[in-house]
Amino acid sequence: MAAPENNPFGVSPCRRAFARCALAACLLLCVAVGCRRAEPSPPAALQAPKEIVTPSGIVMVVIPAGEFFMGDDAAEADEKPAHKVRLSAFCMDKCEVTQAAYEKLMGRNPSKFQGSERPVEQVSWHAAMRYCNMRSLQEGLKPCYDPETLQCDFSADGYRLPTEAEWEYACRAGTKTRYSLSSDAAKLPEYAWFKGNSANTTHRVGQKAPNAWGLHDMHGNVAEWCNDFYGESYHAESSSQDPRGPASGEERVLRGGSWRSTEESCRSSVRDSQPPGLADVCFGYEAYGFRCVKKAPQKAPE
Repeated sequence: MAAPENNPFGVSPCRRAFARCALAACLLLCVAVGCRRAEPSPPAALQAPKEIVTPSGIVMVVIPAGEFFMGDDAAEADEKPAHKVRLSAFCMDKCEVTQAAYEKLMGRNPSKFQGSERPVEQVSWHAAMRYCNMRSLQEGLKPCYDPETLQCDFSADGYRLPTEAEWEYACRAGTKTRYSLSSDAAKLPEYAWFKGNSANTTHRVGQKAPNAWGLHDMHGNVAEWCNDFYGESYHAESSSQDPRGPASGEERVLRGGSWRSTEESCRSSVRDSQPPGLADVCFGYEAYGFRCVKKAPQKAPE
């Protein structure tokens, strides 16, 4: 039998009545319990990582494994080419190493701008490496650095300086913008001590807002030594899984900009470098500090 003219799709009156009843029941249920759209969980890389407190009393952030595009094709020559990098999980100091923490282990404070909770500065790459080894020994961990060859044992459970890839990944904290906060430099004073607001000095760590992963002062305050030798550009033949930079070189990488840097020099992908034994304050030595990383804790067996 042909469908009625007011029923162009041929649906029977009984079926339409059933559909109306079902809709009404659904509406009543929504009123009773509240209709709410399920919110998907954020990706692991965007969730706030957990913090751990080391035996030394220093807070570290557990940085999740993931991948990102390192570098910037629209920036300086040594920031090119932008390339995808995959990283294993690791732990990173929440703040730059303070003068108090450094002096407690090393027995001296070389900083120009004195203050126990300010970042230690006027430290060479070699001094930062020795601190990593001392901190490892204090906690009964295997030191990462051979003091004779300066080679880093990445399989050791002790402390080391971050690779350049680890540093940028942690700084970006899931972002793709020029800074970890946004691409708008006008917001930088909320997150960083730099030339525009530092009054030509360092400041107590952790005063500025952290990035999305809870890390403070990744932009500005002091430039941070990385483990890598410096290379003038990124090369396609370099590993995309946990890259460790060139095998040799004359200089080591510095990242993040400092209290004396311009806004542009505090970008997430900006690279700098100096000889690892640098000891001349005329070249900005009072602007160089560091933070430590170590292997992520093993998951407890289920």
